[in-house]
Formats: sequence, C-alpha cells, structure tokens
Amino acid sequence: MAIESHVFDVVVAGCGVGGLSAAVTALERGASVAVLERAPQEERGGNTRYTEAYLRMKSDTEVTDDFEAHFAQNAGGYLDPALVDATKVSRDDWPTIVRALSIADPEVVAAFAAGCGPTVQWLKRLGVRFDFLPTQFLTKSQPRLLPIGGGLALLESLAARAEALGARFFYRTTARSLLQDDEGAVVGLTALGANHRSLQFRARSVVLATGGFEGNWEMLAQYMGTHAIHLRPVARGGYYNKGEGIRMALAIGAAPSGDFSSFHAEPVDPRSGVAEASVFVFPYGVLVNRLGARFIDEAPGTVDAVYDTITKSIWRQPDGIAYAVFDRKLEEIPNYRLGLRTDQPPIEAATIEELAIKLGVSAGQLLRTIDRYNASCREGDFRPLELDGVATEGLDPPKSNWARPLDQAPFRAWPVIASCVFTYGGLKVDPRARVLDADGDVIPGLYAAGEVVGLYYKVYTGATSVLKGAVFGRLAGEDASARDRR
Repeated sequence: MAIESHVFDVVVAGCGVGGLSAAVTALERGASVAVLERAPQEERGGNTRYTEAYLRMKSDTEVTDDFEAHFAQNAGGYLDPALVDATKVSRDDWPTIVRALSIADPEVVAAFAAGCGPTVQWLKRLGVRFDFLPTQFLTKSQPRLLPIGGGLALLESLAARAEALGARFFYRTTARSLLQDDEGAVVGLTALGANHRSLQFRARSVVLATGGFEGNWEMLAQYMGTHAIHLRPVARGGYYNKGEGIRMALAIGAAPSGDFSSFHAEPVDPRSGVAEASVFVFPYGVLVNRLGARFIDEAPGTVDAVYDTITKSIWRQPDGIAYAVFDRKLEEIPNYRLGLRTDQPPIEAATIEELAIKLGVSAGQLLRTIDRYNASCREGDFRPLELDGVATEGLDPPKSNWARPLDQAPFRAWPVIASCVFTYGGLKVDPRARVLDADGDVIPGLYAAGEVVGLYYKVYTGATSVLKGAVFGRLAGEDASARDRR
C-alpha cells in the first residue's frame, strides 16, 4: 500500500493549547502548517478541553512574585552544586553535560516567566477574555487568573484562528516516528491515520505537543512502578495522551528532563465519571486509609499549596485510596460545596462504627483513630478561610490548621484517589523551545511545547501548565517558522 505523503513548512503534533499556540504563531508568520490530532474533531484538545486553565499571574501582564523562585526550589533532586554553579555564566559557555542536565533550567524558566504576560496579551487579541474568578480553592496562597470559559475557550479561539489562517487539520491521526536527513536534522514525521492508514509529513520543522503519558499504563508502570495501576487521568482528554511525542524524540537521542517517576496529582472521587471530580475540602476533616488510620497532616498550608503533595501520599496508601471523613460541622464552612466537584453524594452514617462498615474499613481501628484525633484537638480561634493555627497536640501525624473534633452526627465521608493531571517527564529544551540531545546540542528542526517539555520536579508549581503550553507553543512556532530564513 502506498504511503500518503504531505509537505508543509511546519508540522505540529497535538491540538491542545501548546500545539495550537505553535500553529497559530507559525501561521501568523507566513508558514504553511499541518496539525495532527489523535482524537476526532469533536474531542480535540486533550487536557486543554477540560481544564479551567488557572494561570499563576498577579495581573494579565505579570506572573506572581514567586514564579521563578518556586521552580528553583523544585528544580530536581539533590543537585550537584558544581554543575548548578556552571549555569551562572553565559549559556554559550555551559559545558555540554550541564546543557543536557535534567533540572529545571534557570534560563528556560526565565524565558517562560518573561513570555507569560505577552502570551496572555496575544490571547486577548484573539478574543479570549480573562478575569480573577472564584476557584475551587477555599483557601489559597497565590492569585490565579482564568480565561473566561476555561481551556475550552482557549481551544476554540486558537483553533478558529488557525483555521482562518489556513491550517490543515488531520484528525484521528497519531504521530509515530521522526524523519531525519543525513545530518541528523528532523525533516518530518510518520503517522497513522484512521483505519491504520500510513502517512508521511515532510517539513522543515516539527513541533511535538502531544501531551504526557497519563493515558498510557505501560509507560506509567515503567516509570512509576506497580502503584501506577491506581492512577487514572483527571479528565477524558488525558486518555488520548499516550507519550508518543516523548518516545519518538528519545528514540533519536533527545535529552530527557522532568521527573519521569512523578506527576501532578489531584484528589478525586473514584465513583464519579465527571472531569475533575475533585474533593478539595479534606483539610476540614481527616484522611484515613483502607486500614482506618491517618497517615498525613491534612492541613499544613492553604489547600492550593498542599493538595498535590497530599494527594500523592494518598496514592501511596494501600490500594491507592483514602477516605475524607467529616462530621456535621462541615456545613459550617462557608461555600464548602465549591471545593467539591464530584457528582456523587457522601457516604453518611449516624455513628463512626456504622460509617466504618459502609466504608469497608475496620470499625475498631477507625473509632480509635477518631478518638485519638478528637482527644488531641484544642480550643482555638477557628477561621475556616485562612490559616488559623488551630492544631492538634501530641498527635502523630499532627494536623496543623482547622483541627476540630469530629463528634457531631451525621458523619460523612468521600472516597478519594489520586488522579494524574499530567506527567512530569518530558524533553529538555532551550529558551527557544528547541529540543536538545543528550549532549546538550540542539536537534535541528525539532521543538516541544506543553507537557512534552520536561520542567517539573517534586512539587508542581501550581497554575503553570496551561501557561507552559501557550508560552512554549509561541516560542516553538516563532522559531520553527523562521528556520528557512536563517
């Protein structure tokens, strides 16, 4: 069977905010562009389609004051200070081993931060509106700018602009492997269309914006171990993200970056099938595992700052599940339902023993857990919408805020598991979104945007993933469209 061939200036694999930002930017600079999307048109956009798209910005032109500092605090594991010190000189003078180092590259982070304001202004010119709207976080440490209409509004505005500028979309088409010339430059890719149809796309530049691998259990198990079976994508769009973009780049020698063994976690109700069926009210109760025991401080800080870490702890519990337990006083928390996106009701009971039976945990153990917790609670100035320091005393693990006894029926609980919002592992890029090889050199013709860019380690820098897609998409589209002019 003959291979169907196409020729474009730029080929973009992926139709989320990263891919569409790259495509529109390249189109605005006169390039011909193909956009490949594994999903059918009605489900295009991956995770972008379902996210509320929180942006870590204090205005529509400025990122938050701690933006770069937070990345620096979570730049990797125990970093070699001699190698980190080498980044203080001009990038051109960095040793190759440093250029390829798997860390949150400070110059890449700086380029990211610098690009956020201009990118939001660009999106506004495309018709997207932004505002500081209420979020599902009842307590928060950082402001969050939102596009009105969420990620779907970004998707529709960018796609409409791409279509108006002449982009050609190939739906139900999955990128498979990269094409290189004799000098190693990327000159296109192969793909599979509907009904296993072989396609080939020739181009002077390829932008990989195919998302992470949260929809690929083989890769999740490979990088995260046997507990990966307890993970599921946070929304339907994540099931389309199977990691091909990352794999095809690694196959030609691209440098890996980001923590392949970790992911951004969000606590969701496993009984629900809605997108982001989150349970963000857990700081007002206690979390117990399948054995009926507490395992973590439920309230060490504002919920927006701690939920990622706490949810990963839930993932490490037996069977990857916990239960957020409350009493009647949950109803006293102002607007507490904003922190609940699940469409499933709580499991309720008149006593702790009855609740344990309904949850399938040891009644004796759960009763001992709650009794110990209640006995450790002390009087204090309870302030539910700010850190109040109302903490337990003599309890391990402690509860640092909002610690009130659970002693008023009805008692209720929501089951909670860790959903995988996106994976951290990806590719090393430079400040122009060009993919680097394992020796720190640019792979000519290859770019990355969005989740494919490996930039996260340890604790997620909240409300930056959509920004990462849009900013690196623009950087990639600008450089990719100009390659033939240099």
